[in-house]
Amino acid sequence: MKYIVILGDGMADEPLEELGGVTPLEYARTPNMDWIAREGRCGLLQTVPDAFEPGSDIANLSILGYDPAESYTGRGALEAASMGVDLAEDDVAYRCNLVTIEGGVMEDFNAGHISSGEGAQLLRDLDAVLGEVRFYPGISYRNLMVVPGGEGAATTPPHDIVGQPIEPYLPKGADAGILLRCMEASRAVFADHPANRLRVQAGKLPATQIWPWSGGKRPYLPQFQDKYGLAGGMISAVDLLGGIARLAGMEVITVPGATGYLDTDYEAKARYAAEALGRLDFVYMHVEAPDEAGHMGSVEEKVRAIERLDEVIGLILDVPNLVVAVLPDHPTPIRTRTHSRDPVPFAVLGKGTDGCRAFTEREAASGSYGLVQAVDFLEMLFSR
Repeated sequence: MKYIVILGDGMADEPLEELGGVTPLEYARTPNMDWIAREGRCGLLQTVPDAFEPGSDIANLSILGYDPAESYTGRGALEAASMGVDLAEDDVAYRCNLVTIEGGVMEDFNAGHISSGEGAQLLRDLDAVLGEVRFYPGISYRNLMVVPGGEGAATTPPHDIVGQPIEPYLPKGADAGILLRCMEASRAVFADHPANRLRVQAGKLPATQIWPWSGGKRPYLPQFQDKYGLAGGMISAVDLLGGIARLAGMEVITVPGATGYLDTDYEAKARYAAEALGRLDFVYMHVEAPDEAGHMGSVEEKVRAIERLDEVIGLILDVPNLVVAVLPDHPTPIRTRTHSRDPVPFAVLGKGTDGCRAFTEREAASGSYGLVQAVDFLEMLFSR
């Protein structure tokens, strides 16, 4: 058998008045997902354990069968693995967003989706005036900051506080001093930076400073093949997922045109997934776009992202002897524009049927799988 998880990040949501009291999944035209649900079995998946904040790091680790209580140190360390950054034992790696703050308020957690080239320019010049940390430019606003000899800090994801004053959410704890110094230095360096001047002239938001968050030390994950006896691969444009895959010994499959944003090449991801199933037993195909739309608070973009993902699923369904699972990792409700810990719907094709009529939150709640803990999901999927 071959297995694939098709994961639409943040697809799940709440009923919305502007959609007539239904969720984006219920409103969107999704014939392929609905067929998987109708010809398969459904249930709800608890992806975020009670002791953890809801986020893609915790949720995807759990879905892949890695208990966050045993394997999670912080998102930054997972992204370091994806970027090929070899952390020393006493390094703490922080995710480092480029953000827009105006009047002490978090205006935008991604600085208007700043380009990777612009971000690299800003971080290069910041690195030149800061000798106590290391910066590693990533994709768009998603970058990495490493604190040698760090001890960690209590931080807040910037996408959780859009539109709110930042003062209550500044870093606290052992590394707070160095993080705050770096944030202050970035404000000075970025204030009249050529990259920002050009952005403002083009009517775009400037990156006013860095925002470090979710620091962690080098983690350890059991190898995927040892754990399940299957060769696995990961398709994602997000460093977080690539980092988990590298640490787990999965093949990281690079797809041209995959951006981790609304403009990602959905068709290319599906084609590469189908091709990879010719040599691998399992593929995890992650699509970030619905989550980005949720953070934007855009109903239209979220529905469009869900429909675009559904359109390409047909390219995968022709693979013979295939078990297919479709699900989100967590909800990203339009109303709150951030993650929630509510259970998410899932549908599995190739394991019998249960009478569910469509792939939606409400239909999945009546599915025969009931409520499943995410750390048990792949064992259930792979069971014969």
